[in-house]
Amino acid sequence: MRNENTAPVQPPALDILYEDDWFAVINKPSNCLSVPGRGPDKLDSILHRAECFFGEAFVVHRLDEATSGLILVAKTHECQKRMYAHFREREVQKEYRALLRGTLLGERGEVRKPLRCDWPNRPRQIVCTDEWSKDSITFWEPIAYENNTTRVRLTPHTGRSHQLRVHMQSLGHGIIGDEFYDDQYTNEPRLLLHAYRLEFRHPFTKAWVAFVAPCPF
Repeated sequence: MRNENTAPVQPPALDILYEDDWFAVINKPSNCLSVPGRGPDKLDSILHRAECFFGEAFVVHRLDEATSGLILVAKTHECQKRMYAHFREREVQKEYRALLRGTLLGERGEVRKPLRCDWPNRPRQIVCTDEWSKDSITFWEPIAYENNTTRVRLTPHTGRSHQLRVHMQSLGHGIIGDEFYDDQYTNEPRLLLHAYRLEFRHPFTKAWVAFVAPCPF
């Protein structure tokens, strides 16, 4: 017999910024997985929460666990397929915001440094030019300076794992709160990297759509 005093089970929190018949745009909190990891303790993730809300959900792309901001979740296999193509052909415009150590001088610039996994120290990535490396390109533009930090706009042309984090470190300005690449990391509560803007052509209506998640830091 059902206990009438038992509260209904609430699904995990999901900050949905936009939803239609084909996909949802979600504002991911920092320190949250994009997809489930191995083991029951790694089940909680944006994809799992989306499945709880929508019944079915399919991964389109991922953010690092420590990174906050915009992430897309497909609600159909066909949408997943079409959005995969958009990302593969680099037809999606992405902008991140970050807070860096020190003063990054210059009006704007770019980093073109190939990356590969640092296999003995996974999941760390390293700048490398061997046969396993992949071309990686990041454009940067300072927005503001304060207290020996630089607030910066980052636009990745490629989408390698940890790309923005390694590229900023390679300039001598690690992202604050980065336990892997910030040389002055002191156990800050979060990585100060945020997926701020996404723009792309809607995979079904063909309208150009743009989404922004305000920077939380």
